[in-house]
Amino acid sequence: MTSARTNSPDGAAGFPPDLLVSLDRAGGRGLRLQLEGELRRAIRGGRLQIGTALPPSRVLAHELGVARGVVVDAYAQLAAEGYLEARQGSGTRVRTSQPADAAVAGSAAPPRDVGPRLLGGIPDPASFPRTQWQRHYRAAIAGLPTATVAYPDPRGEATLRAALARYLGRVRAVVTRPDRIQVCGGFTQGLVLVCRALRARGATHVAVEDPCFGYHRELIANAGLEPVPIPVDERGIDTGELARHEVAAVLVAPAHAYPTGAVLAPARRNALVEWAEATGALVIEDDYDAEFRYDRAPIGALQGLRPDRVVYGGSVSKTLSPMLRVGWLAAPEDLVSDLRREKLYDDIATGTLDQLALARFLEAGDLARHLRRVRPLYRRRRDVTLAAVARHLPDATASGVAAGLHLYVRLPDECDERALVRAARQRGVLVEGTARHWSDPAAAPPALVLGYGAAGEAAIEQGVAALGDAYAAVRTATAAA
Repeated sequence: MTSARTNSPDGAAGFPPDLLVSLDRAGGRGLRLQLEGELRRAIRGGRLQIGTALPPSRVLAHELGVARGVVVDAYAQLAAEGYLEARQGSGTRVRTSQPADAAVAGSAAPPRDVGPRLLGGIPDPASFPRTQWQRHYRAAIAGLPTATVAYPDPRGEATLRAALARYLGRVRAVVTRPDRIQVCGGFTQGLVLVCRALRARGATHVAVEDPCFGYHRELIANAGLEPVPIPVDERGIDTGELARHEVAAVLVAPAHAYPTGAVLAPARRNALVEWAEATGALVIEDDYDAEFRYDRAPIGALQGLRPDRVVYGGSVSKTLSPMLRVGWLAAPEDLVSDLRREKLYDDIATGTLDQLALARFLEAGDLARHLRRVRPLYRRRRDVTLAAVARHLPDATASGVAAGLHLYVRLPDECDERALVRAARQRGVLVEGTARHWSDPAAAPPALVLGYGAAGEAAIEQGVAALGDAYAAVRTATAAA
């Protein structure tokens, strides 16, 4: 028995660079039947997935050392059985719809098509500034040195750190310098770096808003620190309650708490940084979507009040796309070297090309222009969502509406949040409940995070209408129980 891989430099673009096929030339079974069986099993077993391009018959025949007719006939037979399809200009591929016997025992059924995705924190993918980003990315590639190749600086590219220092100072009132900025793979990684640095210093507890983004609470625990929940009301985190706990830091989103959308009141902003100054603790500021504001004047970053006690974090996940995993921390001077060490041992550095492209994007003013363009778009979607909630969910109350990409929709106390989310998904609408964002999900009031960033106005109306139908069905079922 012999095995061969297709790895031919003259193969057509798009087919896998390696396709393992075993043929037994010593056996009595024909080569065509063996090839058919190998490919059929690979498709049925999931090794060759739907849409996978197969090598051209000429290339595969050459690599296997068989006549081209063997491959042509095998492809034709599998196409007749419904496993493959041949299209002019795109070659032979694994067919999208497979014959009934091709299902893999125990495999999960493919997800069915869904309707509106009303999930929070996701910007409109169609609004991504593709042309501008492509121009800056190409320029970044063209400007790369050819004489030497080295690993990136763990702190981040100097040009990006300088651009961020200027941008954040101008737009968010952040007081920092390039040498105090740590570039990271989104704010999520930035929070990990801070937690590890704190733990290395002997910290054991970090306070979090309650509710807060549940993933961040889990991340803190995964880093070996105990999250301490501090209540949040309409004026933000309860600084009086915070002062009653011994913690090394507190994680807050003062401009737009998640999921409630509460804004930290001026008196509490001052109290928070005074607490940090008095206790030597750090404030970790998650400034995740403050650029999107609709009914209020911009609120400067908390960091500007006490740059030596606040670690400011941001990213381009909400402003541009979550696919761009670039974030940053503006840190107190005595934390910078610790963050660099943690970044070095985590993944060495963030990718250079994305950093250089983002630096150019910022310096050219393209981010500012992008934000000016999308704010009216998101405001219209916010207004459509509010009107739809009032029309289709009159028993609910929406809050946190002045900024961001989501509403906090408070439901009546008797509503079953989980049942409503399930009923909405049965109607093709993806929506998120809020219970997991509370430290005690069982005690959380029923509510929804209703995102409007990634859905058009018609989809929002359709989705909320379906949500209203789901709510009526759940209420009826609850009353009948």
